[in-house]
Amino acid sequence: MRLLLDLTPLRESVPYRHLWVGQLASALGAQLATTAIALQLFALTGSSMSVGLVGLFALVPIVVVGLYGGAVVDVFDRRKVALAGGVLLWVTGGLNVAQAALGNTETWVLYGLVVLHSTGFAIVSPARSAIYPRLLPPHQLPAANALNAIVMSGSMFVGPLLAGFMVEHVGYTMTYLGDALLYTVAMWGMWTLPPVPPQGSVAGVRARMPGLRSVADGVRFLATAPNIRMTFLTDFCAMVLANPRALLPAVAIVWLGGTEGTTGVLSAAIAAGALLALTFSGPVGRVRRQGVGTVAAVGSYGVAVALAGAAVLLGGHLGAPWALVLVCVALAVSGSADSIAMVFRTTILQVATPDHLRGRLQGIFIVVVAGGPRLGEFLLGSLATVTGEGWALVAAGVACVLALAAVVALQRKFLDYDAEDPQP
Repeated sequence: MRLLLDLTPLRESVPYRHLWVGQLASALGAQLATTAIALQLFALTGSSMSVGLVGLFALVPIVVVGLYGGAVVDVFDRRKVALAGGVLLWVTGGLNVAQAALGNTETWVLYGLVVLHSTGFAIVSPARSAIYPRLLPPHQLPAANALNAIVMSGSMFVGPLLAGFMVEHVGYTMTYLGDALLYTVAMWGMWTLPPVPPQGSVAGVRARMPGLRSVADGVRFLATAPNIRMTFLTDFCAMVLANPRALLPAVAIVWLGGTEGTTGVLSAAIAAGALLALTFSGPVGRVRRQGVGTVAAVGSYGVAVALAGAAVLLGGHLGAPWALVLVCVALAVSGSADSIAMVFRTTILQVATPDHLRGRLQGIFIVVVAGGPRLGEFLLGSLATVTGEGWALVAAGVACVLALAAVVALQRKFLDYDAEDPQP
């Protein structure tokens, strides 16, 4: 029985391999920029709420552009759409370098750059996600999603550690420059892809820009697809109600008495747990009851976040070193659970959605999967200003578990989802 990560998609598909390498570079660069922005904002304001506001500014373009961008993906060549969004991300990386080099001290500049980055991400992400099922056979998609997840987890492990070290030793400008240079590799990966027009398109017919009716078609399909809808709702439970990332700078520096580098350690703990789980994710591709797997993973995530909050609250009794260890262990468990849940959710969405609607459903998925954490950062950052970071984490983990129980009670058939007979 295969136990380790399945590398078959990388071995058998050159286009997927190029796209994966580019995604690896862009994900690492994005973590450099994301961590640097959080640290820069906390240095300017000393406020977790200011860091949490990043999520709010990122949310609006993800919602608007993600929904409409998905409709565009269903009409135009998906490679070209991804490249267009990539150019915007590339430019944003250069502007990050410029503001740091000029000694920017205005928070609105950072928030504006977050808006630009989220706009580019909301274009690239649904296009790239809709490309994968065209490069690989369906039975390789769970393995591909695990490989994609390990890219994100690996970048979240290395990126914050590297960003914390770089900010501390070489400054913000060089940290942002690393992001800009890495995205060059991502552009190469998308450029080398073959054309990926929507299935059923007619040669020689000029594609027209879709209207709001096209977006509404995707929403109407989602209303009739309870299993796909549950992938969104379970992610909402975890990422909107219990996303701890906006609190990590305050937990590291204020509660644990650490430095910017300690913030990187906490972020890396989440990624380390995900990497460990994904390294031994071979059996995941053989799980038929993917709905049950999703629910179990999200529930475990909520419990782990609550335990991380409890460790923060006990820090005064345990001492900072032991508290740091316990917080890292809890965050690592949360990362493991979230990564497995992501593999299940993404596979269900890709396999159960017809190709002509994949772009639109991926656009909605991006709103939930990428926009949800941004909203969660704002909500948890705001809560922490009232309760403190420790109690905010405990409350978030409990809310995740309770919300998950509620949505499963309303849609119990999700537990019967069968990977060998995928029904939307």
